[in-house]
Amino acid sequence: VQLQASGGGLVQPGGSLRLSCGTSGQITSNYLMGWFRQAPGKEREFVAVIRWSGSHSDYADSMKGRFSISRDRAKNTVYLQMNSLKPEDTAVYYCAASPLIWGARTQSNAYIYWGQGTQVTVSS
Repeated sequence: VQLQASGGGLVQPGGSLRLSCGTSGQITSNYLMGWFRQAPGKEREFVAVIRWSGSHSDYADSMKGRFSISRDRAKNTVYLQMNSLKPEDTAVYYCAASPLIWGARTQSNAYIYWGQGTQVTVSS
């Protein structure tokens, strides 16, 4: 499985971005597709996750109501729509995939496959 994250950039506070994670290889319905982020000097943190089947999704508390994760199975792509962006959302965003139980969804070290990361900068 290979992942390719894209869509990052520079945006003003309050703005929006949509990140994409293109996938190749065999991803089955039980895969979890996660987004994580890492700011300079900080540990990688969970952002959002969706099961490839689309049956479940979840968000970190600070992203609820602002971020939305979705997937398009026909395009083999997972999206992260980010609205009302704040300077503290500035980070490198990574997509990840793995066949996982739902209980492990927020644990970055449980994910096998990772994309290369895309930089999101929120600044005026």
